[in-house]
Amino acid sequence: MNLKLVESLAQIIQSLTPEEQAFLEEKLKQQRLFYEEQQKREQIHREIFQRREGKSFEPVLDEYIYITRDERTAQQDELLRACFEENPNR
Repeated sequence: MNLKLVESLAQIIQSLTPEEQAFLEEKLKQQRLFYEEQQKREQIHREIFQRREGKSFEPVLDEYIYITRDERTAQQDELLRACFEENPNR
């Protein structure tokens, strides 16, 4: 451990105004939260990877998005045609 660096940092922090110290504490808190969230994301990624036994998502995610969007559009078109189709029995 670099004791001189730690002591210098402690002196610098003590020389800060209360507002500056509060700002520093907030920045450190944000960094800790970001790190914790990153760890959670990595854990979820590992769990999904294990569950999928290392296999990639098939089809590729971008392709899956296009496929489902096309399916949804076709369903909407069919519904609109059914709702607004001219019916001579009316």
